[in-house]
Amino acid sequence: MLEIRFHGRGGQGAVTAANILAEACFREGKDVQAFPMFGVERRGAPVTAFLRVDEKPIRIKSQIYNPDIVVVLDTTLLEAVDVTSGLKENGMVIINTDRNVEELKIKAKKIALVDATKIAIVHGLGSKAAPIVNTAILGSFAKATDAIKIDSVLNAIKDKSPAKSEENIKAAEDAYKNTKVFG
Repeated sequence: MLEIRFHGRGGQGAVTAANILAEACFREGKDVQAFPMFGVERRGAPVTAFLRVDEKPIRIKSQIYNPDIVVVLDTTLLEAVDVTSGLKENGMVIINTDRNVEELKIKAKKIALVDATKIAIVHGLGSKAAPIVNTAILGSFAKATDAIKIDSVLNAIKDKSPAKSEENIKAAEDAYKNTKVFG
């Protein structure tokens, strides 16, 4: 079973990202389970979403404490939340950032970086002050892992993105092309 934890801020689309990725995995014949955990339910507050993916039925009904993959939609969370808490020994962290891997000081054997913020702004997703980076980070996820095909992600975005379907698809494609993987 693959367990994924998303860390974002309210309004960035972390919950939607988990749901779109669940849809993409489901279309590839996998069993999925996606659900959010909210704290203070307001724009800008930390939000966590979870996704489980498996070839067989998933019976677990708890949040994810030991993820295989952690996806970080906002680098300010690196100082506010221990995003790598419980990360499995060979786990991966995918981060939306314009910084280099040495600056981040992340304790993980595998790290993938993409400037999803810049990509979202270029494609008019959200605003410059509050870009919506979720579909771009899904393109990065497809590039960094072997868990899903990019075409499955793009088709799920096309069907499930609440607005600006073409812009969201292009953002995912750009992130796929521009993701750097380390480790």
